[in-house]
Order: sequence, then structure tokens, then C-alpha cells
Amino acid sequence: MKSRRRPYSEQRPQDLGGGVWSVPVPIPGNPLGYTLVYAVESPKGPVLVDAGWNHPDAWEALSGGLAALGLDVGTVSGVVVTHFHPDHAGLAGQVKERSGAWIAMHENDAALVRLMHAYPVDEHESFQSDMLRRAGADPGEVRQAVSRPMPPALPDRELRDGDLVDLPGRKLRAVHTPGHTPGHICLHLEDADRLFTGDHILPDITPHVGIYPYDRDDVDPLGDFLDSLDRVGELGPLDALPAHEWIFPDVAARAAEIRHHHEEKLVRLRALLAQQPEPQTIWEVAAMMTWNRPWDDLSPMLRGMAAGEAAAHLRALEARGQISRVPDVDPVRFQALDS
Repeated sequence: MKSRRRPYSEQRPQDLGGGVWSVPVPIPGNPLGYTLVYAVESPKGPVLVDAGWNHPDAWEALSGGLAALGLDVGTVSGVVVTHFHPDHAGLAGQVKERSGAWIAMHENDAALVRLMHAYPVDEHESFQSDMLRRAGADPGEVRQAVSRPMPPALPDRELRDGDLVDLPGRKLRAVHTPGHTPGHICLHLEDADRLFTGDHILPDITPHVGIYPYDRDDVDPLGDFLDSLDRVGELGPLDALPAHEWIFPDVAARAAEIRHHHEEKLVRLRALLAQQPEPQTIWEVAAMMTWNRPWDDLSPMLRGMAAGEAAAHLRALEARGQISRVPDVDPVRFQALDS
């Protein structure tokens, strides 16, 4: 089954067959429009894949959408969160309060959620400000870009790669696909050749892959993401049920397209750095890169996200030995190495 992206106002809950349903849940004020929350049939009560944004309108859409499909949110037995972002995990806590459902996510994202709950607000703001400064943002942008998202509910269960979700009568297996977040998972419904892809693979856009703090040199999220694309591709031409946009066939073909997109982007970025007479800060690199809008039109928050993505691409090039960071400078700067 395949549909095309339409405004949220035109979205409707759908019976996808085989004991799987989808419910569009709005993301207020976000250009993505909505999260597709999926329900999978279980004799213990439906299990949700993601839950949507924590907002009264979103809750009404989720509970009402399930009801329109003949399902009761009060009978949900579990919520599997593909990753901890608020448009996926936000309502998981409310679902748990209503039904007693368990919440599950990958152990890496669970660790981040615990950290978010434990981190004092003032320390978080200082952390973000210093991160932006070290990236080369000017003080005015630093003040405007600092934000603190509300942490989602703590999970009751932690998943690892290959674990089966508690779904009697079905085989729903976690596939660890880090990149968009360290603990992102896709979920392979093995008895139906379907893959719930979360944000890892979307039919038209590519997910944000950033690095935080921007100047870390001990991780390579874009490299992890590219490896995860290859891994999903090895599953074959499964039907993809993504968290945004629309359902589409042949997830392996789309995974190959996204990998090609990032490889081309890496080639362009290295060439761009090679043209610069001096080493560049992360902020300077982000301003030179191509985004869906001109850099000058991006809000401070979006510039911060763009810088995170620029940093991930710089780190991937550094890990491949194609660029290097200048030692002992603040803010951090990068330069191309001779081919």
C-alpha cells in the first residue's frame, strides 16, 4: 500500500491489513506536519510503534484515531519508541498512564533519556551555549539558539539489536540503526515482510544526522548512519512504514538512494574545504553548505541543527582521513588534507 504526502488536514487513520493500522498524529508548528503512529494487533492489546508529540491536539488525534479504527487507547499493551525525539516518544507517558502499557526503546536512547531527566536546566543551557561558541557562532546567535526540550517518559524496557518485542503471535524484531540518534531502531515485522523505519529511512526527505557536542572526535554518527543504511538494505525489498510522509515499497532501494546522497554531499564538502585559504569553523562550514533554505533565512534554532549536521559530515571526513582539525584552537577549525 502506498500513499503520497498530504497536509495533516487530509490525513485519516487507516487499516493497513494484516493486523496493522496507522494513525496520523499532528506535530503543532512543525513543517513535518504529523507523525504516523502504527498499531500492531496483539492478544494482550495493541502495541504502538511510536506515540506522537505531547500536546492536547496530538492526544485527541491519537486516541480518537485509534477509536475510529475500533481500538481503545486504554487497551494498549505497549509502546515501542523508535527513538527518543519528542514527535515519537512525547505521548508514550500519557498512553502508559491511561492503559498501564510498558514503554520500550533501545538502551542507548534510554541512557540519553535518563541523562535528560537528571540534567539541571541551568547546566543544560551552559552546555549548549559553550557548544555553540566552540563551533564559532557569534554571541547573539548563541543566546537565541539555546533551548531545552522536555524529556520523554522513562522507558520500562530496554531493547538491543535483534531483540523480539513483546508481541505474542507475531515476530517484531528490533534492528539497531544508529545515526539519527544513537539508539534509533527500525522494527522488522518478520511475519509480514514489513519494516517500521521510524526516521531512519523516509521516502522523500532524509533525516537529520548531527553530532552533539559539535566538536566531539570520539563518535561518527554519519558513519554509523551509512552503515545502518547498508544493514537495512540487506533485509531486501521490504515494504516500508515510516514515521513521516508516506508508506512506500522497497526499503533497500531507498536506503541506497540516501547513501548516495550523503556520499555526494561528502565529496562536495571536502572540495569546498580544499578551496578555502584558511581552516574553517563548524559555523563557517555550515553557512557555506546548501540547505533547503538560504543560510540567512534560517532561524537560530535551524542554524544550530544545520551546524550539527555540518559537524557530522566533517567528522565523517575526518574519520576517513580526508580532512583534519587544527589542534589546540578555540573555536575548533577544520582543513582539507592533500589527496
